[in-house]
Amino acid sequence: MKKLFLTGLVAATLATACNQNKSTESAAGNGGAHGKADDLPTLFANYWEVQSRLDPMSATSQGDNRFNHLLPNDQTRAFRDTLRTVYQDYLNRINQFDREKLSENDKVSYDIFKYEMQERLAGLQLNTWMLPVNQFWGLPLTLGQYGSGEGTQPFKTVQDYDNWLGRVRGFTVWADSAIGNMRRGMQAGVVLPRALVVKMIPQMEELVVSDAAKSLFYGPINRFPKDFSVADRKRLSSAYQEAILTQLVPSYKKLGDFLKNEYLPKARASSGISAVPGGEQIYKYYVHNWTTTDKTPAEIHQTGLAEVARIRGEMEKVKAEVGFQGDLKAFFASLNSNPKLYPYKTPKEVLDAFHTIQAKIDPNLKKMFGRTPKTPFEIRQTEAFRAASASAEYNQGSPDGSRPGIFYIPIVDATKFNITSGMESLFLHEAIPGHHYQISLQQENQDLPKFRRFAWYGAMGEGWALYSETLGKELGLYTDPYQRMGALGDEMLRAVRLVVDTGLHSKNMTREQAIAYVMENQAMSEAEATSAIERYMAIPGQALSYKIGALKIQELRRRYEKQLGSKFSLSSFHDELLKDGVMPLAVLEKKMDDWAARQ
Repeated sequence: MKKLFLTGLVAATLATACNQNKSTESAAGNGGAHGKADDLPTLFANYWEVQSRLDPMSATSQGDNRFNHLLPNDQTRAFRDTLRTVYQDYLNRINQFDREKLSENDKVSYDIFKYEMQERLAGLQLNTWMLPVNQFWGLPLTLGQYGSGEGTQPFKTVQDYDNWLGRVRGFTVWADSAIGNMRRGMQAGVVLPRALVVKMIPQMEELVVSDAAKSLFYGPINRFPKDFSVADRKRLSSAYQEAILTQLVPSYKKLGDFLKNEYLPKARASSGISAVPGGEQIYKYYVHNWTTTDKTPAEIHQTGLAEVARIRGEMEKVKAEVGFQGDLKAFFASLNSNPKLYPYKTPKEVLDAFHTIQAKIDPNLKKMFGRTPKTPFEIRQTEAFRAASASAEYNQGSPDGSRPGIFYIPIVDATKFNITSGMESLFLHEAIPGHHYQISLQQENQDLPKFRRFAWYGAMGEGWALYSETLGKELGLYTDPYQRMGALGDEMLRAVRLVVDTGLHSKNMTREQAIAYVMENQAMSEAEATSAIERYMAIPGQALSYKIGALKIQELRRRYEKQLGSKFSLSSFHDELLKDGVMPLAVLEKKMDDWAARQ
């Protein structure tokens, strides 16, 4: 899963953004009713400038370091009103262009931009602002990744260190506002499930320390660049100690105490978002937003049931191949209890195993991709403070290559890391050629406007990553039946998600029923199944994007193989698919059909 940073901005910068917005009004709209095509890049550039000011933490992750001292307070009504004004303004502007007069690439940009503005405006109509954080996503977790000194926030110069102190000040304001919004949610009945709140409390408590030097946020002080003067080191050490003990620790303590004492008693017993006021509408929006299709929850549920049945058939074949006597459920249990499938003793051994997978696929990648990223790539263990509730994930590198793309593996206990957990398929998905290839190639493409270079559509992005898992055999993996079973388990997970996500949020399926369904269909421990289901409870609809997107990419590949015959090149297909970045699936299909016609 690609790690997403959902952020906003403090009030002072809102004024700057609005002024910037007004100063560019003539840039795209004065070309008359149809707009001039050469004004389109200006429109996109102006929009991106405004968006970067409104979301400075995302700007940091994209290598734009101008706003590294700012931290969002996206918890105010004024902020949401500003977003609404900006998105409506830019929707009006894009509508002034005559699409038919644009170049092919500009038509794709036009379609994506219009879709994006409409989608963002629709999202602002929901009452999800009352749910600002969960155990999986949210600023309190993201802040730890930025401030550890090993993440996205740069700590190379004295100015970098001072910039971070600005973000710390912003967090205290954000935390108070978020608590206010959650209190509004308590009054309105828009609250998180109790099971999720229980997981959030220790996350906050983990960051409450009495000794600043033991804080995660002291990491940058432990890693001062060698060229820092003694005076700077002394000043910054003192400033960071003060910031940790007087701002960060009190804010995390306040959040933890609020969650435990006020919020938990009011949290809901239900599992799905449909249980809150407006929940049915919220879920419909999330399904559309994450799949970029008009498929209904009921349609997706049926697709999931069909895929689960198909993959179970493939699992039966592996079970027969290894000579296991008994049903699939017994086979799953044997995979979880067989000591031979738990070969690791240390986190380093787990990380080394992933490096071995990388080396194995490298020779075959060259046959399947004509275009590969320049961005460096690293494999790292997930930080301890969030490892217990984290999934493996990919954090994008910076476009200039100064920060690598990072594949994070949570390893709470290396001795419990099972090789049938789909290590090979996991690497293909999160790392290479999955998220690392797709995101890096997109960011590196200077021919795309920035709103496309740094875009994210889960259906295509996660769809590509899941499709990448199907390339394992062609890349020289899946030779071992247990790794193949792991890959089928990963595919089954994405099929099961279609059933349980729609079940939880539109069919009144309970958390316990969903956990049981997961365990019935794959080799997952109860703890793993619980963590998975609680993730889907926290972020409705996100889990649908993988399978819906992968099925579309597989459909397109089969279509062109049949249509083009000997003229079909898999390398060319992959290059064309990735070169223009992520986009809604309907836009992708039109683009790929045009490519096939040119072949």
